[in-house]
Amino acid sequence: MATRIVIIGAGIIGLATARAVARRLPDAHITILEKSEKIAAHQSGHNSGVLHSGIYYTPGSMRAKTCHAGLQMMESYCDENRIPWKRCGKVIVATREDELPRLEMLHKRGLENGVPCSKITPSEIKEHEPHVRGIAGLHVESTGIVDYVAVCQSLASETSRHGKILLNQQVKKIESHGNHATVTTGDDDFEADLVIACCGLQADRMARLSGAATSVRILPFRGEYWKLRPAAAAMVRGLIYPVPDPAMPFLGVHFTRTIHDEVEAGPSAVPALSREGYRWRDISFMDTAEAAFSLRSWKLAARWWKNGASEIHRSLSKKHALRSMRHLLPNLGLDDIERSPAGVRAQAVDAAGNLVDDFLIKMDGSVVHVLNAPSPAATASLAIADLIADQALCQSETR
Repeated sequence: MATRIVIIGAGIIGLATARAVARRLPDAHITILEKSEKIAAHQSGHNSGVLHSGIYYTPGSMRAKTCHAGLQMMESYCDENRIPWKRCGKVIVATREDELPRLEMLHKRGLENGVPCSKITPSEIKEHEPHVRGIAGLHVESTGIVDYVAVCQSLASETSRHGKILLNQQVKKIESHGNHATVTTGDDDFEADLVIACCGLQADRMARLSGAATSVRILPFRGEYWKLRPAAAAMVRGLIYPVPDPAMPFLGVHFTRTIHDEVEAGPSAVPALSREGYRWRDISFMDTAEAAFSLRSWKLAARWWKNGASEIHRSLSKKHALRSMRHLLPNLGLDDIERSPAGVRAQAVDAAGNLVDDFLIKMDGSVVHVLNAPSPAATASLAIADLIADQALCQSETR
């Protein structure tokens, strides 16, 4: 029975996994190692705070299953721990005739995934969002908003009752010894019966560090946001999304009224020059070189270069960014928007240059690696954590 648990990464997946393990093994000692100086330092602390419904994901996929279950779990968790959240709903809006078949497919997918969603007419779109232009839409009532940093702080408080969170702990080495492993940081060695690596932007590197065989690599995409100034923010009541391109992994520029009552527009999806680079001037030569000299990057670029060029143009040009927003809010002006903090998405890519479309968790002896956890991982985090804990502890008992 695993009694010494080391979790690498104090983002929402790592913290939720610590909670899930503690609920199954109350006597276990859990240590979370985080290389940054605070919890939720990266993806968990740099997002728009949406509680996703699960409408977008392939039926039967891990993303679809855990999002549907995780949404309800997250709502209950927030209620139990007095974390503010709101079920504001969202509208997905078609602005062109060629988007109507995709909107219909999305409606069917939503129903198949158990997501309450209904078709709405242009006049009904106006009832929800008076300033939006659209020819058809979907209303998704179960979508909400929350502050995921507040969720992480609550989860961290729970963890402190079962173990400890150590910050500024860069993992240098992981050695497996059959039924246990040793995790080495710059400060100490940690013996563990079970190691769970929830490393987000560094997930592939941590897997290679432990000797795990994996063909996926992380490519970082920076998601840049704009904020609507207060007068313009009144144009947005809840969440407004375009019809996504099914061939793309990103949802396109959308509007989010956050739990703090601000309105953000975005994100873009530009290649980041550092895995933890939130601005163009944040450059890691190692990260950039690794991506630039990777064959999979060139395969990906060959497939999506037009989209990528447009994303970069939108990142560099306020006018181009505004043009993409005006598809949904035609009355938005140049003086109505200002730059807002960005996030970086960890996107796993396989050897053929394909974006990995689902969550990816790999068991390797006494070490578990969460190799791909894109959106809706924050929404689904409590359900993902249950899945990781069940699989990891079951495998640990059979070793």
